[in-house]
Amino acid sequence: QVQLVESGGGSVQAGGSLRLSCQASGYTYRSGCMGWFRQAPGKGREGVAGIRIDGLTTTHADSVVGRFTISQDNAKNTVSLLMNSLKPEDSAMYYCAAGGLYCGSWFMQPNPERAGYWGQGTQVIVSS
Repeated sequence: QVQLVESGGGSVQAGGSLRLSCQASGYTYRSGCMGWFRQAPGKGREGVAGIRIDGLTTTHADSVVGRFTISQDNAKNTVSLLMNSLKPEDSAMYYCAAGGLYCGSWFMQPNPERAGYWGQGTQVIVSS
């Protein structure tokens, strides 16, 4: 059984930083994408950053390039998202996900939550 458990969300002022972590268990696939998505109230779920299972490539949404960095620790089965220079528009529920798609393709899907495995989410609130 695949389980993804997020942690590290919280409230921060604009310009601050947060690190989200995702502890994965039961995911034994050797290919695909581990990613972070977010969903703000009234909006669809969007891809934020993803890393190929083998760690060779990463994908970041244009809105977070230069501010967010995804990384993985295979020994600990964790994927982290370091978020710097946070903006109020970054406020959302952040979800960790794992799936068999290429990260870029997954991000482009209109309803990415229909594929893969998902955690319960962790809330990020950025105040101005």
